[in-house]
Amino acid sequence: MPFLHPAKHSFPDNFIWGVSTAAPQIEGAAQADGKGESVWDRFSRVPGKVLNGDTLDVACDHYHRFPADFALLRSLGIRNYRMSIAWPRILPKGDGPVNQAGIDYYHRLFDSLATNGITPWVTMFHWDMPQALEDRGGWTDHVTVDAFARYADTIVSAYSGKVKNWITLNEIKCFTLLGYGPGAFAAPGRPVSAKLLNQTFHHALLCHGHGVRAVRQHGGPGARVGLTDNCDVPIPVTESPADIQAARAWFVEKNLHILDPIHRGKYSEDYLKRVGGDAPTVRDGDFELISAPTDFLGINIYTGYWVRAKPGAAYEEIDAPVNYPRADSKWLRLTPQVIYWGARLVHETYGAKPIYVTENGCGYDAENVVNGEVLDLHRRDFLRSYLRELQRAIDDGVPVAGYFVWSFLDNFEWADGYVRRFGIVHVDFATQKRTPKLSARYYSEVIRFNAIV
Repeated sequence: MPFLHPAKHSFPDNFIWGVSTAAPQIEGAAQADGKGESVWDRFSRVPGKVLNGDTLDVACDHYHRFPADFALLRSLGIRNYRMSIAWPRILPKGDGPVNQAGIDYYHRLFDSLATNGITPWVTMFHWDMPQALEDRGGWTDHVTVDAFARYADTIVSAYSGKVKNWITLNEIKCFTLLGYGPGAFAAPGRPVSAKLLNQTFHHALLCHGHGVRAVRQHGGPGARVGLTDNCDVPIPVTESPADIQAARAWFVEKNLHILDPIHRGKYSEDYLKRVGGDAPTVRDGDFELISAPTDFLGINIYTGYWVRAKPGAAYEEIDAPVNYPRADSKWLRLTPQVIYWGARLVHETYGAKPIYVTENGCGYDAENVVNGEVLDLHRRDFLRSYLRELQRAIDDGVPVAGYFVWSFLDNFEWADGYVRRFGIVHVDFATQKRTPKLSARYYSEVIRFNAIV
């Protein structure tokens, strides 16, 4: 018996429970069936950029193993699956001829999901820009906006009968700032000027707008669309009115360059003052496209920052002590309250609703199969503590409608290669054997009871 009183910790009826993945991190088959090279295919081959020289060539071999993977999802009771389509598998050069083999592959994949009773939630772009587009300027050039518009039209038209939940882009701040910012350490790894960096944000926002437009034009009845944002989230040191107000000020300052234009149709005066002459170039009609109404907002929530009130200032940020609990991902401080404040602040500030937590999870290195088990108690406890804070947000009136664990499978974890494991299912990368971890069994029970167990 998992627990005695499930009603005490239950979630709303029809709450969406799922898992998340991304095509470049799990598919493999990096040169198969006409797929073009992505920026991560190229970047991972640059010596020193990815731990152990790992590449995306095989990954989890999900390209060939998806029927068994979806059967495993079904056996765990997971009925919602967030995934992405690989842009270079559909348009190998970004905006050239359509690769019919790529189109056909995702048709087979969506048919397999349907056979297993699993609903797809499809991200159009999860960081795998075609290298051919990067060679023409990538996110710094408007050519990418035009190319993405065609890509979005292509995939929404192709899959409108099988996909009703669309996400335009995943984590704008990551693939722009980490790929083009100072000391860039993600693909394409090309630092640019401050003005060009701000232009990458703007071009990404335009692509979001085209994703929304494509769903409205081609998605068919019942189609929905939103963005997944990795907004920076503060946690008030105390839940006093002064510290909460300080956290609100911090939240707005850190996120206004992405969320303001989407929700308010313009760049704020504070943002334009901050960037000065490095403000992005804006064309007529840009904000009308960027701020087209969406149906939901996805937020990826992992870790937070501590903020409190300070006399004479809007806020004071507090550094975590050196021995503050962390996952093996050094950036991932274990701060369960972040999921409460992330959902609450994005709703209070921008009126976002409904909200879906489209990623939440933790990465550890030493997770081995012993006697057929992976006893990842740390991840089980991570999920339980974060879900309690999510439930608290819902109880306080925040319109959170769903939650997706990152990730279904251990996978290619970007610069950390295959060392860092985020999955609730262990993958032996030598044999490709899948072993559900303790956390997968725990999450299955949460879904079964629609409650924290």
